[in-house]
Amino acid sequence: MKGLHTLKPEPFIPFNRFHALLYSIAILALVFNRCSSLMNNSTSNCVAFFMFSFLLLAELVFALQWVTGQAFKWRPVRRREWPERLCEVVEEKQLPKLDVFVCTADPYKEPPVRVLSTALSAMAFEYPAEKLSVYVSDDGCSELTMFAFMEAARFARHWLPFCKDNNILVRSPEAYFNGSNHSYCSDASSPNIKIMYQNMKERVESSMERGFVSEDMLTSEEESQLFMKWKGFTRRDHPSVIQILLESSKDRDVSGAQLPNLVYLSREKSSTTPHNFKAGALNALLRVSGLMTNAPVILTMDCDMYSNDPRTPLRALCYLLDPKITPELAYVQFPQCFQGINHKDIYASEIKRLFQINAQGFDGLCGPNYVGTGCFFPRRCFFSLPGSPSSLEDVATSTTTITGVDESEELSSILQRAHEAASCRYEHGTKWGFSIGFRYESVVEDFNTGYSLHCKGWRSVFCNPERPAFLGDVAMNLNDVLSQGKRWCVGLLEVAFSRHCPLTFGTKNASLLVGLCYAYYALWWIWFIPITTYALLPQLALINHIPLFPKISDPWFYLYAYLFIAAYAQDLTEFIIGGSTFWKWWNDQRMWMMRGVTSFIFGSIEFTLQSLGISTSGFQVTNKVMGDEQSERYKKGMFEFGVASPLFVPLGIVAIVNLSSFAVGFAEVLRKEVSFDEMFVQLFISGFVMVNSWPIYEAMFLRKDGGRMPKIITILAICMTLLLVSLSLFIFRG
Repeated sequence: MKGLHTLKPEPFIPFNRFHALLYSIAILALVFNRCSSLMNNSTSNCVAFFMFSFLLLAELVFALQWVTGQAFKWRPVRRREWPERLCEVVEEKQLPKLDVFVCTADPYKEPPVRVLSTALSAMAFEYPAEKLSVYVSDDGCSELTMFAFMEAARFARHWLPFCKDNNILVRSPEAYFNGSNHSYCSDASSPNIKIMYQNMKERVESSMERGFVSEDMLTSEEESQLFMKWKGFTRRDHPSVIQILLESSKDRDVSGAQLPNLVYLSREKSSTTPHNFKAGALNALLRVSGLMTNAPVILTMDCDMYSNDPRTPLRALCYLLDPKITPELAYVQFPQCFQGINHKDIYASEIKRLFQINAQGFDGLCGPNYVGTGCFFPRRCFFSLPGSPSSLEDVATSTTTITGVDESEELSSILQRAHEAASCRYEHGTKWGFSIGFRYESVVEDFNTGYSLHCKGWRSVFCNPERPAFLGDVAMNLNDVLSQGKRWCVGLLEVAFSRHCPLTFGTKNASLLVGLCYAYYALWWIWFIPITTYALLPQLALINHIPLFPKISDPWFYLYAYLFIAAYAQDLTEFIIGGSTFWKWWNDQRMWMMRGVTSFIFGSIEFTLQSLGISTSGFQVTNKVMGDEQSERYKKGMFEFGVASPLFVPLGIVAIVNLSSFAVGFAEVLRKEVSFDEMFVQLFISGFVMVNSWPIYEAMFLRKDGGRMPKIITILAICMTLLLVSLSLFIFRG
């Protein structure tokens, strides 16, 4: 029998290792040179001493992150799976049950039409309906979301057979009917199914506009009684709500075939009890599903990441049903891929390094980190240590869970127990969120959960098929992109400063290389030190005629040139090999610098305030709603500022400081007041940052549309720049 999957190391591994050796020597030489400069200025010039000290600190942080990043390059691999061979291993009736978890939290930021389309795409998997259950967690406990899924349950009776009869690949109705990803099906029923979808969509959006579900939208007294539950509910205070919208053993589609289970869940919340954000919602789903269907395989999906390939579960089973790797396999992770990205990807929304390039490197060690969506888990990994089951039969029938399903038990009794499992008091005095289930202690529950599983000895697999398994929407304004980065930064700091710090706990309990990989992310925030230093210090020194780098005629200059060119060349090469383009790479490095002076700084400040017990904004849901004008500007490649966000202030300061320093420095070189040979590096850094800052200049001074930089931010940035430059003149020349 042929294997279900193959693994192949990347051919450029020897080059990576040779480059790492050369670059390591160059870094050591750089540190030696900087320390020598520091010693030479330790007594003669106090200001120069402190400037060289800051540069040394910045370069040591650069070196630290470079070292941790080399772990991803040690053994990157590519995998391929063969789902068509599954029939040789297991019959369809022997396939394991699959529970799908879809989480949503706010109907106004995560439109219910998109959420239900994601759920319908999962319900339409090429998988036995009687073995498939979709659970929707509504952490906002919104009657609007509940109504949307009641409508979805009715529409599913027509949509699922339509997809399967016509072999539709894009089975999210919202994605299918927008016509952007495919050609329409030529089946005669296609116009009818589109009319049905539009009617459902209008009903859901009409309720959204009203802000409540009116009586005329309901079709029975039973539905009216159901919505009476929501009276007196708030987002932070409400009992648990569990509603079975479709039951596989009873409900049929229009062709007479069984439908998958569809269950709505809103766990109990109390303003006096911590709810642990998305991890708490996933653990409630884990317990409730364990009592109701108890599938041995679980798929987690973000509400805006729909299935783009109905055969995706079969790809995951190529690994989950392989007895050679099953005993230690915790999950199969698919990459996050996105639709609607403009051709230059101005916000680096692909996040290609995290979701694809580094994931391949991780896969050659112990497997990729969990990224929160598009991930298949064997249920047992949340409750036990690696080592069993070890056979195909065990994998397909394993039901390790909190209790398990007793098929003779009455549904009413199961629902009563499920409500208790979804209560906010259930976890008190238990190990849920710490050694059982999805992990707490960080708002980046995905990172923390994958890290914890790897430290326990579990492994994972990166499955990256040619056709994206899942597609999602991207944030299309800069404030949302930077705010999301800030939230990630806070969560990663929570891991970095916990007792499970990857540099200590990770390297000890997983392996040195795995610990370094997780440390690379956990220390993401620390990038703000070198990025902010290089964005401001050489420029202020240039204005004040203070050289900080070797002359062009100095042999040490070529060391700095090599370090810069080699790092950027390798980064670009990895992007091109990964199927990206030069302009996408360029915007990725620009967004890395932008995050360095915004998300990383503000995230570090927020974490510090939280550590001191000072209240901050807390968890924020990324807005998935976008206006038509904003969409048009994004398609044209125009940055969207628009709102007076404090995150934009440092961007404005950095842009103006670099423009000023380049103009002053270039003018003084022409007047021969400073030496071009001596100031070339600082002029280059100012020019490089200035080129990257073009969208900021455009938004501050040239644009008149709704996406321009607000005047208050521009004025504030100019005033703070004047203050900063004046302060530097006073210190350096005073």
